[in-house]
Amino acid sequence: MAEGRGNRQHPRNLQGVLRMAVEAGSASDGPAPPEPMTQERIEFLRGALAEVCKGQMDEVEQMKQCLEVLNRDECREGVEEEGEEDEREEALEMLSELCENLDNARDLMKLGGLDLCMSRCLCHSEAGIRWRAAQLIASCAQNMPEVQFYLLNQGALLTLLQLTDHDANSTVRVKALYAVSCLVREQDEGLRDFLSHDGFSVLMRGMQSDCEKLRTKSAFLLLNLLTSHPEHKDTVLSMGMVQQLVSVLRSPHSSVHEHVLGALCCLVEDSPRGVSDCRDPSLGLEELLNQRMQDLKGREESLEELEFCERLRVACFQGQPLEDNGMDR
Repeated sequence: MAEGRGNRQHPRNLQGVLRMAVEAGSASDGPAPPEPMTQERIEFLRGALAEVCKGQMDEVEQMKQCLEVLNRDECREGVEEEGEEDEREEALEMLSELCENLDNARDLMKLGGLDLCMSRCLCHSEAGIRWRAAQLIASCAQNMPEVQFYLLNQGALLTLLQLTDHDANSTVRVKALYAVSCLVREQDEGLRDFLSHDGFSVLMRGMQSDCEKLRTKSAFLLLNLLTSHPEHKDTVLSMGMVQQLVSVLRSPHSSVHEHVLGALCCLVEDSPRGVSDCRDPSLGLEELLNQRMQDLKGREESLEELEFCERLRVACFQGQPLEDNGMDR
């Protein structure tokens, strides 16, 4: 019995669960359940399974219709009509919503929708099409290794990094970076591609952007990657990242500073070079940290940022945590 249970194929979606329920209710071998499933219950579950399958087919048809809209010739006598642009934006939004379902994301890939998105939408002249295309890629890639590998093999990461770095529209840059994060976080092949395309430099420039969302998301991804892959900190240090991060800290205070301080803590942990870079007198980091700790004292919403300040100060300047800083120890 144990061997049979070990070889059992577990359902991977709702249809599989319902099918297993029907089979369990109608099975004649094995110990009888306390309350045998009635024929009425079996018929109900079969009907529910049919409805789910029908709904799934309906969603596939919806995706096909969206792809038809995206695949139309874009110009009439050289000028795209406003209504057609709106239709394409709506089609991309619907696809993003549908592809929150992992089965739909896989189906879209098999239908050629991701290829169409990369070849015609990411490079579209209209920013509204570009950012919605990046959002669709992020929706499909999230938690879906099969789709991630496909997108990486199609060269999507380089295109997304270029959009993050150079697009004139801030929303496109933010959405493209979000798609990048879906391809590189917890994905070794994606991280290798990211490194080969100098992705850390893209994040550095993103943190220097005028767009607050792009600065914050760039710093957050940097912190995430350094936390998950500390073996790459020397690469980041060799780029002069400490100096760049400290310059960001000198900008008007915002939510990005917490992630920047966290990244600095990662860079100095078990790294004499990181500590040495932070001690560079020209940066004035010790004074900056002391002032920041005073400014944050007693602010409950800034406890994590204050913790990063203390850790960095102790690691780099042999200091002691300030007393009465409003934190519970």
